[in-house]
Amino acid sequence: MTNIIIRDIEGQRELRAVEELQKKVWGIPDLDVVPLTQLVAAQAAGGVLLGAFDGDNLVGFVYGFVGYEHGRMTHHSHMLAVRLDYRNFNLGQKLKMAQRARALSQGINLMTWTFDPLQSLNAYFNFSKLGVFSDRYLINFYGEDAASFLHQTGTDRLWVTWDLASSHFQKKVDEKKLKENFGQITPLVKVGVDEFPLSGDLDEELKGEHALIEIPGNINDLVKRNDGSAQKWRESTRRAFTEAIKRGFLVENFHRTNRGDQKFGVYSLSRRKIEDRE
Repeated sequence: MTNIIIRDIEGQRELRAVEELQKKVWGIPDLDVVPLTQLVAAQAAGGVLLGAFDGDNLVGFVYGFVGYEHGRMTHHSHMLAVRLDYRNFNLGQKLKMAQRARALSQGINLMTWTFDPLQSLNAYFNFSKLGVFSDRYLINFYGEDAASFLHQTGTDRLWVTWDLASSHFQKKVDEKKLKENFGQITPLVKVGVDEFPLSGDLDEELKGEHALIEIPGNINDLVKRNDGSAQKWRESTRRAFTEAIKRGFLVENFHRTNRGDQKFGVYSLSRRKIEDRE
């Protein structure tokens, strides 16, 4: 994999390859593809479109544009895609770090994006590897009938923020202390023996300073095996996230763990304001 390089995407052929990779990775129709014309305009206006190339072949890309949130300039990362056969080479993180470097060079210190909170691999990457946090849960952000095969349980999203200049090490220290107390916290939603969600008493469990939300280890497999259970997970976690955030909790980290042979993920939330992190 030493031949893979990350660089700006240039020219019509490479831009068309971005269109095709969107369809290949997410299974979306032509109508929902971000087209060449939009990509060209965004690049010209300061947006970032970087590709991972194996020789002349585009195997991944990241795309974002300048935003303005709460009185501050941000970079909003709209898409990151890596071909399935290249997902064991850390290309997602390499693309994200290249995007970070480009945003910092533009004088931008915050990056935001959205992701499906039921996707455990993405949650682990975003929270545990990059160090994002979230105080926004968006219900059906892309509508109820989005075309991708990944959207069979709707398009709820966590809006995450990545402080590009923060110390991720300090966050890891804080989370290590919290993990030691996991056994004393009853999750707002827990993975049951049959992988159905078990909802706790939100009024009771949100009285403290910390909260937990569990999710299945692989929601995509669960959709294939039991779509009814997957939909229950959407409804239960939607209620837990929205209520916790409304009561002043931040979503701050994600861990992968197990209960016997059952593998699952768990979000950790803390009752504090964003400015307390800075």
